[in-house]
Amino acid sequence: MKKAIVIFALFGLCSLFYSCDLDDDGQNFHFTTLSVVEANIPESFEVNTTYNIEVTYLRPDSCTFFEGFDVTKTAETDRDVVVIGSVIMDDVACTQVAEEVVAIFRFTVLFTEDYHFRFYSGQDNEGNPTYLEFTVPVDTGPVVN
Repeated sequence: MKKAIVIFALFGLCSLFYSCDLDDDGQNFHFTTLSVVEANIPESFEVNTTYNIEVTYLRPDSCTFFEGFDVTKTAETDRDVVVIGSVIMDDVACTQVAEEVVAIFRFTVLFTEDYHFRFYSGQDNEGNPTYLEFTVPVDTGPVVN
């Protein structure tokens, strides 16, 4: 019985050392910002309502994929919105044809003041960030006297 336990223990140790080699060469992707070309914003908001805002961004090649939105609250009702993508870096041929893609940005209105959005749209010739900017008033409902 002791021999069986020792053999089983040796087999277990050997499998730990030889079965986990995945030949990991490191990361095969990196994150990047994608340029917004259009945002379909409502003319006004209502408090406590969630909106699906259509955001059109530029996908530069077939190796870049949408990951989501990075939203920064810069003031109570000011938001900077950046589209985040991942770029696959494997030795794969990427089609360099840029295409416009639509993603949905879900936004819930919590305050009664006007909302100010800045959607990252790329960089100017001097390397400064550029934005598509929108101001959306919030409808607080009818005034009751």
